[in-house]
Amino acid sequence: MFSIFQEHRHNAKQIIMLARTELKKDYKGSFLGAGWALVKPLFTLFIYWFAFDVGLRAGGDIDGIPRFTFMLPGFIPWFFISDSILFGSQSIRKNRQFVVKMHFPVSNIMTFTLLAKFYVHLALTALMIIFLCFSGYIPTVYALQFFYYCPLMFLFFLALSWSTAPMSAFSRDFENLVKSIMTGLFWLSGVVWDTYALDVPWLRHLMLLNPINYFVNGYRKAFVSHQWFWQYPTETLIFFVELIVIMLLGIYNYNRLRKKLPDVL
Repeated sequence: MFSIFQEHRHNAKQIIMLARTELKKDYKGSFLGAGWALVKPLFTLFIYWFAFDVGLRAGGDIDGIPRFTFMLPGFIPWFFISDSILFGSQSIRKNRQFVVKMHFPVSNIMTFTLLAKFYVHLALTALMIIFLCFSGYIPTVYALQFFYYCPLMFLFFLALSWSTAPMSAFSRDFENLVKSIMTGLFWLSGVVWDTYALDVPWLRHLMLLNPINYFVNGYRKAFVSHQWFWQYPTETLIFFVELIVIMLLGIYNYNRLRKKLPDVL
């Protein structure tokens, strides 16, 4: 049951080194190098800023917060979450050499893949804080919740990859399924809208089951709406139940499929 954790023992330096290599590998030979990892999300944010703060001003504020300022703390975790789901599910297939050509702790592949995306997330978070400061939203004590939400987010989607990466290695159909649901996940999560403002009570409660909402809303609580996570005990309880379930399923699926991976890659 604890093979994943055993595979990470004494491998911290190796995982960090591989994460840096993974980040550089995708942009090798380009002028900006790994800096390109910031270009796409920053360009996306520029488009939304231009649309809602310059163009479609009729969009108005949300709970007294300018629309783009409201959306920004939702986009920052979303960029990491979407990359974690996509690249996490593809990680074993893209790094098959570690599985078929050498004795390597396979679960470390998912860890260094997500850690590479995590570096980008930290850089984007720093840029977000700078923007918010210039917009009049100076970080307060509530921003300390970042150190609560951020590690939990990494752990949750790492645990998810323990299931999705081996399953994608076995089936390209599953990998394509993961890709196809990303747009739907974006709009079903409160990245650009307020899930707490839904008029239909049962639908508002249903949104609590989406773990992405926990982080999107959590970053907003930390940086713009200034609320504590314990003010929403039901939401927090549901998330931790989901985290435990995802971890147990991840451990089960990884242990079930690990030894069969060399035969399918």
